[in-house]
Amino acid sequence: MIKQEFKAESKRLLEMMINSIYSQKEIFLREIISNSSDAIDKIYYKALTDDSLSFNKDSYYIKVVADKKNRTLKITDTGIGMTKEELEHNLGTIAKSGSLAFKKDNESKDGHDIIGQFGVGFYSAFMVADAVTVSSKALGSEDAYKWESNGTDGYTIESSDKDSVGTEIILKIKENTEEENYDEFLEEYRLKAIIKKYSDFIRYPIKMDVTSSRPIEGSDNEFEDYQEEQVLNSMVPIWRKNKNELTPEEYENFYNEKHYGFDKPIKHIHISVDGTVRYNAILFIPEKIPFDYYSKEFEKGLELYSSGVLIMDKCSDLLPDYFSFVKGMVDSEDLSLNISREILQQDKQLKFIAKNIKNKIKRELESLLKDDRDKYEEFYQSFGRQLKFGVYNDFGQDKDVLKDLLMFYSSKEKKLVTLDEYVSRMSEDQKYIYYATGETNERIEKLPQTEMLSENGFEILYFTDDIDEFAIKMLMNYQEKEFKSVSSGDLGIEEDSQGNTDSEQQENKELFDYMKDVLADKVKAVKVSKRLKTHPVCLSTDGEVSIEMEKVLNAMPNNQNVKADKVLEINPNHEVFQSLKDSFENDKEKLSLYTNLLYNQALLIEGLPIQDPVEFTNDICKVMV
Repeated sequence: MIKQEFKAESKRLLEMMINSIYSQKEIFLREIISNSSDAIDKIYYKALTDDSLSFNKDSYYIKVVADKKNRTLKITDTGIGMTKEELEHNLGTIAKSGSLAFKKDNESKDGHDIIGQFGVGFYSAFMVADAVTVSSKALGSEDAYKWESNGTDGYTIESSDKDSVGTEIILKIKENTEEENYDEFLEEYRLKAIIKKYSDFIRYPIKMDVTSSRPIEGSDNEFEDYQEEQVLNSMVPIWRKNKNELTPEEYENFYNEKHYGFDKPIKHIHISVDGTVRYNAILFIPEKIPFDYYSKEFEKGLELYSSGVLIMDKCSDLLPDYFSFVKGMVDSEDLSLNISREILQQDKQLKFIAKNIKNKIKRELESLLKDDRDKYEEFYQSFGRQLKFGVYNDFGQDKDVLKDLLMFYSSKEKKLVTLDEYVSRMSEDQKYIYYATGETNERIEKLPQTEMLSENGFEILYFTDDIDEFAIKMLMNYQEKEFKSVSSGDLGIEEDSQGNTDSEQQENKELFDYMKDVLADKVKAVKVSKRLKTHPVCLSTDGEVSIEMEKVLNAMPNNQNVKADKVLEINPNHEVFQSLKDSFENDKEKLSLYTNLLYNQALLIEGLPIQDPVEFTNDICKVMV
């Protein structure tokens, strides 16, 4: 028996495999089991064209046996096996894929496909093993052979006494180190967990002798352990079943079994695509927002499978951020089992799947909005904020995807409405979609700036989320109707009902100039209001930054002390205005007092902090005296 060396490039690749390709060592078991499943698939393929072969699925299985005493882990399959030449060809050259070559010659039929790639995946075994032994007897061959390797120094091939068709892989598990615990790969509970996590939907039974406990016969409180062979995987994934045969309860059970959430999903989406890129997906829209949704700990993403074998727990590339609340999985036969995160980011097939999933989620949400308004509003209360972030993020590149999903509270309807519903109710002479910002609907309703619009029958959207106005600024318009804040300098309404405000402004120019000097740089101007009906004063803005934006931006860490260009508006029809004019003529000191009081009142109405509360209370006392 002569030890043969790996080729130089293969030796280097093996070193990389052992040290860096896989971030989690447990992945080795997934790779070996997938290869075993492939070996059984190959018999199935041959049986399709060879009348002398019959394929009875019940006769095929994969068996896992852990031996703590000898520190070995054995994985046996009843698959097609390998000849001496195949052992040399497939295992002697790393990344040479026997399964991949077989796949090219045998197109998948009846839902079977080859997923593992003997070579790269197989060598992940050396992450946990000092030595690997592969004994195999090929279908139709009378001889069996054994391949052995201790890693990068090479391998040997010799005759084996294996008498049944199939392959047996024995891993000599490494001793523990200070950094790594290799004992876990000999523990029954750990092996069960790894198989359940990665290989639950392998279509052949994965068996293992499992320790169970039972009462000792004739005893009341004494128990004994015994070994019982169990099948560890469920084998038939729900996403491969016909959606017409599945009940809502089965989807809900799957949601709970996969621990996608502790709530009941509002909606499930079952996708089956058999085209240029084949994939199945089951997606869920949760009922409630996860407790850690807006924390750093939350990870978005869908489970990603390759023909039933888990590749990734959280594949973030499958979902845009604004749909990060969606839970579920994607299974594609066109993705390599050995795909890495770096490769995923460049994978055209994955991008195609992600685009389809995004469009499907959008259509399903639109359908929910149309067909079950109450459920959609329930969803929107939990995740509407995320949709608005989607409109705002990335310079609004996906705003057209999301705009029809947005909802805001309506002053007229007294409930959430869509932008389309708002526009459909607009009169022909209404130029803008009006909105008001504030902490609650109740506070917005009392804003002085809404008086004139409400009196004239204009509908106002209430923005209570800090992201609302930023999203709308990015959206810019909806169905060619621009958005306009009730605090904007120009509301686009004819002035006939307002009296001659321009003449009022001119007549009292000196008064307003004086008040502006009193307030200095706190306001950009003081002027007669066109919007106030019963309130004496309010603030409006002149420019792109609104008062609400000022509050939000200044509340952020490392804020830049953003300031909106504020305008103090005075109601010329209020008694206060006459007091201002009288004070301007007779008592400038009192006018300064009134000016500061009115400005601080306007700040309070907007929910802005007063710069000097002590001075404000003293001013109130002066007026009272």
